[in-house]
Amino acid sequence: MATLPSSTQIVPDAPQIPRHIAVIMDGNGRWAKNRFMPRIAGHKRGVESVRNAVRACAERGVQYLTLFAFSSENWRRPKDEVKFLMQLFMHVLEAEVSKLHRNNIRLKIVGDLSQFDERLVQLVREAEEKTKNNQQLTLTVAANYGGRWDILQALNHLVRAHPEKAGNYSESDFAPYLSMQDAPEPDLFIRTGGEKRVSNFLLWQLAYTELYFTDMLWPDFDAAALDTAIASYQQRERRYGRTSEQLQGDVPQRGMAGG
Repeated sequence: MATLPSSTQIVPDAPQIPRHIAVIMDGNGRWAKNRFMPRIAGHKRGVESVRNAVRACAERGVQYLTLFAFSSENWRRPKDEVKFLMQLFMHVLEAEVSKLHRNNIRLKIVGDLSQFDERLVQLVREAEEKTKNNQQLTLTVAANYGGRWDILQALNHLVRAHPEKAGNYSESDFAPYLSMQDAPEPDLFIRTGGEKRVSNFLLWQLAYTELYFTDMLWPDFDAAALDTAIASYQQRERRYGRTSEQLQGDVPQRGMAGG
């Protein structure tokens, strides 16, 4: 299995516009509460922010957008809210996939789908098949996903595939079995809602990702907010273990090299 090089194995390019942005979309419930509305109203409004983010990323030349929609820990939420989120996910798939396809956007879903309704899994597979050849932007939605789950499932697949190498696995052996194996590592991680943690999201892939946290709640996150996050990213010095002095005559540096 082929996979993209890791930032711990090579020094990757640091494009001015992030090639891959990963987002934890936090704050839907609080957005609704602040307006004396039920939490589900915040989730509905959050879908509009997803549309805006997809459009803005495509317009700015971002090639991969990964959204944390439902974590493996979100099952702990109230049953009514979980049920609504599943229904909303199904509705979005039914309503949005054709639009994504018309706009040349590929949709992928990563996570443990075994706990989902059979109809929802069917919609996921149909959406992925319909959009698999699209190239404008790859939109990945992480659903019932956890970073530790991802690492463990990859390890289990690797052991079954290559038991003869047990005790001598390399990063190159392991990485192809991760859920995001066909995407580059994120250049920029964004979390809305004020919390400053990665919450079991893409634990392997975020090793050298630039982290950006904002107090803005996800339903308020728009194209201007995305531009602010990208501007912050462009000011970072991406050393990948090197010193600042080493970067002075090196390309790329400070996120300003061509993508």
